[in-house]
Amino acid sequence: MILLTEPAAAQIRQLHSQQANPESLLRLLVETGGCSGFEYGMAFDVRKEGDHECESQGLKILVDPVSYAYLKGSTVHFDDGLQGKGFEIRNPNASQTCGCGKSFS
Repeated sequence: MILLTEPAAAQIRQLHSQQANPESLLRLLVETGGCSGFEYGMAFDVRKEGDHECESQGLKILVDPVSYAYLKGSTVHFDDGLQGKGFEIRNPNASQTCGCGKSFS
């Protein structure tokens, strides 16, 4: 299961309203890279075979099977305050995170 905080869900709804394809859903993913070994990614995409599908705050979230192993149990938050971090993934599976909050190991 992957959870969205209320601020994250509100921001995702706003971004989704600007998408050309209204059928697209939020996709969370993990890619090799970043300063800690892996980095998070987010995009709007269509469902693909094998995807895990979660629902939180009334929004569907797609995650490919490899990324799901890393992201299971995570919470996505959005912060637009003075620090201006944007989206932050709080991942209980990460042993180390980078100061930027975008990469982990």
